[in-house]
Amino acid sequence: MRGAALIVNARSRTGEQAFEEALELLAALGVDVGASFPVHDPARLAETVRAAVLEGHDPIILGGGDGSVSSTVDFLAHHHSTLGLLPLGTANDFARTLEIPTSLAEACETIARGNVVDVDLGLLGDNYYVNVASVGLSVEATRALSPFLKKNIGPLAYPVAAVKAFIKHQPFVGRLTFPDGDHAPVEYGRLLQLAVGNGRFYGGGMVVAPGSGMDDKTLDVYAIVLGRTRDLFGVARYLRSGDFVKSESVDHFRTSRVVLETEPELPVNVDGELVAYTPQEFSVAPNALRVIVPAGSTAARYDG
Repeated sequence: MRGAALIVNARSRTGEQAFEEALELLAALGVDVGASFPVHDPARLAETVRAAVLEGHDPIILGGGDGSVSSTVDFLAHHHSTLGLLPLGTANDFARTLEIPTSLAEACETIARGNVVDVDLGLLGDNYYVNVASVGLSVEATRALSPFLKKNIGPLAYPVAAVKAFIKHQPFVGRLTFPDGDHAPVEYGRLLQLAVGNGRFYGGGMVVAPGSGMDDKTLDVYAIVLGRTRDLFGVARYLRSGDFVKSESVDHFRTSRVVLETEPELPVNVDGELVAYTPQEFSVAPNALRVIVPAGSTAARYDG
């Protein structure tokens, strides 16, 4: 191995100032950083991670938000390199799930002194993701989530964007089928949103579903039906805790594979990025990624 590679998305919310500070902190903690890259063009982040993995660097210390992780995880999945994360984004839901601290000093301490665990990844076709893939309202919210909002109000940008999205959102027709036969097919005439979650958090701290986790080898699927306005307000009220799945307007399924078809065909939001269109198959990739977490974290375990 050629030491760690520090790769920081310098365009992330706090990336520019964090790069040099992280280098100093890691060196003081005795972490051998063999290569370091401040990436100012996010489009080059994935190729930079890929090159570091192929060169044998371990761990890959990535500074960025959920989008940075999701865009690079394809090169880390089922590979020898371990991910060390410096949460520098707006939501940091992947880090939140794994109890990785958002303080740069504490995150560097985690990389130097933490434990390695295995976590599941979601799959949209052959594209890996870490938190959630969704269709409907979240797509409109992503479009409304401007860099200005993220930079100036942080995680509060997500509910603000959701309100803007709800005003213009149109319901859609959806059909779910389960290739493994663990649930009967289901059709919906007026869907507000459908999401397939792998991690525990999304959208700046909202819970995917009660009991959702990152090493349970299943996906949490929920469908929100556009019903009465008062029912939707009830859903919105309990989004933070995950208890929204108990609403009459929400169906919740736990599965390892699901196929989604919609009318019309719709874009799919994967960890905050629009990357594909329906129809799509979603599945879980068990123990696909090795990550360094704090020594006291109980969010996942190492399965070898």
